[in-house]
Amino acid sequence: MEAAAQITPATGSESPSVAELTPGRAFRGRYACVRKDRLTARNGSAYLSLELRDRTGSIPARIFRDIDTVGARFERGDAVEASGRAERFRGQMVAELSDIRKVGDGEEVDPAEFLPAAYRDREELEGFLEHLAREVHDPGLRAVVDTILFSGPSAEEFRRAPCTRGGHHAYLGGLIEHTVAVATLVTELATLHPRLDSDLLMAAALLHDVGKTREFTYGAEIALSEEGRLLGHLQIGAEIIGAAASGLPEQRRTSLLSCVLTHHGTEALRLRAFPSPEAIALYRLNALDAQVKGALEHGTG
Repeated sequence: MEAAAQITPATGSESPSVAELTPGRAFRGRYACVRKDRLTARNGSAYLSLELRDRTGSIPARIFRDIDTVGARFERGDAVEASGRAERFRGQMVAELSDIRKVGDGEEVDPAEFLPAAYRDREELEGFLEHLAREVHDPGLRAVVDTILFSGPSAEEFRRAPCTRGGHHAYLGGLIEHTVAVATLVTELATLHPRLDSDLLMAAALLHDVGKTREFTYGAEIALSEEGRLLGHLQIGAEIIGAAASGLPEQRRTSLLSCVLTHHGTEALRLRAFPSPEAIALYRLNALDAQVKGALEHGTG
C-alpha cells in the first residue's frame, strides 16, 4: 500500500488565499478541487489539469510529474492540500503544482475554507432579520417565525445556508441575505397596498425558503442532500412550517403554507390560479430579488 504522501513545499512558500497569489509566489495550502481532467500536451505527454478554489476565488492548476500516482490520491470534489508556485501562462494566472493530496479523513475540514460566503456582515443581516420579524404582529404567526428562525433546530442552519448551488445567492449566508431582501420589499409593498394581509405576507416572506436549511450538504462544494434531491425545498419547508404551526387556526396555517408552496409559481403544483393576493405578492417579490441578484452576479445573457 502506498505510504501517505508528504508534501514538501517550495522554499519560502506560504499559505496565501487564491486572491493573494501573484506570479512567482510559492505557496502551500488547502483548497477545494472543483475540476480534474487528464489531458495531453503538444509533446504527447500527459498532465493533470485542475481547478483549485477557496472562498476568495479559483485558479487553474497543472501538475506534470507522476500524474498516475498523484492523481490516485484525490478526486474532484475533495478538499486537497497542494504546494507549488503561481505563474503567468498565456496571460492567465496558473498554479504549477509540485505535489497535491487529499486532506486526510482524520483532519478537520471547515467548508467555510473553500466555499464562497456573503459579503454582507452577518451581524448586520441578523439585525435586519430581527427587525423584520417584529413586523409580524399576529401573535400566532409571530410565534411560528420566532420558533423556526430564532430558537428551533433550523435557526443556525438558516444563517449558514446558500439559496442555490450555482444561481442567485450561491454562497454561505445567501439564504438569510435573500430572505432579508424579500422581506424588506414586503414592507414597501404593504404600504402601497394596505388591503394586503401584511402579517401573513411578512411571515411567508421570512419563511418561504426555510426548506433550504436541509436541502444542501457542504464540503469542497455545495451539494444536494438526499432529502433535498428527493423532496426539494418546497416540500421540506412545508414540513418545517407545518410542525411549528400546529397551534395555528387551520385557516391561518393553510394560508401561510399556500403562500410558501406557490412562491415559485403555480405550474409546479398544477394550480390554475394563485390562492391569495399575498401568494401573488410573494411570488413576484421573490422573483424580483432572485433575478436582479442573478443578473448582477452572472450578467443578463
